[in-house]
Amino acid sequence: MEKIIIIAGATASGKTSTSVSIAKQLNAEIICADSMQIYSKMDIGTAKVTTSEMDGIMHHMVSIIDPRDSYSVSDYISATKDLITDIITRGKSVIIVGGTGLYVESLIYPFTLGGVQSNDVLRAELEQELLDKGAIALHEELIKIDPIDAEKIHPNNTRRLLRALEIFRITGKTKSENAKVKQLQYDVDMNILTLDREQLYERIDFRVDEMIANGLVDEIKKLLSDGYNFNMQSMQAIGYKEFSSYFDGVMTIVEVASIIKQNSRNYAKRQITWFKRYKFADFLSPEECILKYRR
Repeated sequence: MEKIIIIAGATASGKTSTSVSIAKQLNAEIICADSMQIYSKMDIGTAKVTTSEMDGIMHHMVSIIDPRDSYSVSDYISATKDLITDIITRGKSVIIVGGTGLYVESLIYPFTLGGVQSNDVLRAELEQELLDKGAIALHEELIKIDPIDAEKIHPNNTRRLLRALEIFRITGKTKSENAKVKQLQYDVDMNILTLDREQLYERIDFRVDEMIANGLVDEIKKLLSDGYNFNMQSMQAIGYKEFSSYFDGVMTIVEVASIIKQNSRNYAKRQITWFKRYKFADFLSPEECILKYRR
């Protein structure tokens, strides 16, 4: 079984600098597990690792697709598995670094239903049903099909609701029916970076101010001038979507910055909750994590 090191945690918890320091010690290459850093042209708002921060360490899965393109979890897992094998074959260690819990989860455990390719015709039919019948009716349909999964999905979360129904109509099986005992697919050394909540929030606030000072507004202006818009999946990321009101003249830059900070804190809370589920992980400060691998 191939061995991988994972360094995960909330946004602004120090994953980048910690992972680079460890990669130097272990002769490792880094694979990014961030659903927004995969996009090119979106560097400042995603806190994308810079060439300087890489400090000579090879980073993969960064700036690999255009912001117009869609990219599924299945796409990520397929590419990452190949990278892991390649890196290990070349005699180097692998460090997976990022805060997108779904990427991490789908990589280390069997990935099945999530990899079902979306059917455009069926999806259009479901969206029309949503308009005709409403979310409550479709949720009741899911309750009849899969009460276990339905309990996890709020009727207002129409994206997940339609996806669950789409998967059933494509495969004839529910998520619950396909559920398997989770067995790790790799020899995983999991590290979750932890900081005092107040310290984490201070780091988030500082990062947002730094992004704006470093030209985030100009980055978004360039994206808009190149034909990108706030309806695109990529532009729905925290740090970008909030600027829609700014460019509409509804909010000031100060107001937008405040909303980004709050949204980032809320996102950090969700990340912390997600990663707490990994009971086999080491929960460490950045400094403790670096010391763990010091030789």
